[in-house]
Amino acid sequence: MPAKKLAAKKAAPKKTAAKKAPQSKPYEQGAWARVYTRAAGERRYWLLKSEADVFSYDDLVAAPKHTTCWDSVRNTGARNFLRDGMKKGDLCFYYHSNAEPSAIVGICEVVKEGYPDDTAFDKSHPYYDADSVPDTPTWFMVDVRAVSKLKRGVTLPELKARIDLANMALLKVGRLSIVPVTEAEWDIVLAMSEEH
Repeated sequence: MPAKKLAAKKAAPKKTAAKKAPQSKPYEQGAWARVYTRAAGERRYWLLKSEADVFSYDDLVAAPKHTTCWDSVRNTGARNFLRDGMKKGDLCFYYHSNAEPSAIVGICEVVKEGYPDDTAFDKSHPYYDADSVPDTPTWFMVDVRAVSKLKRGVTLPELKARIDLANMALLKVGRLSIVPVTEAEWDIVLAMSEEH
């Protein structure tokens, strides 16, 4: 390219497109289609992961009104569950990850549906995201309230040992911090938590 044209090209002001809200594949076409459709009043089940030394189930119980926002999730799949899948009244297993052993230790309930995660707008926060702005937020959170601690924690090795839990999302997609749980899986884990 001639030098004059190259200089002119460099000097031209850049056109910036208006930022759009994050888009997702139509849910009815995705791998998780079943978790985005429900009958009126139907409750769904989920699993939330937190490292016990960061925010344990006991920390949730100790929080004002036993409630906290579930913020700082920076994975688009988990974001979609928070934004579009989880509904008020859904129940969640509380899972201590990176623990010895990792285990499901309690139950919490979604008390506020998905809304923008303001930690993404805070430059001083470790999970600040300059691309997420209040007008078109990228990241979302829900509020959860402690319901009850399990009689005993159900460990990851115990979950892996159960043939009837072989398709559990926690075991199939370990990287996600939020995963759906089927009603059958929910009932199995609750029964396991009652065993000695």
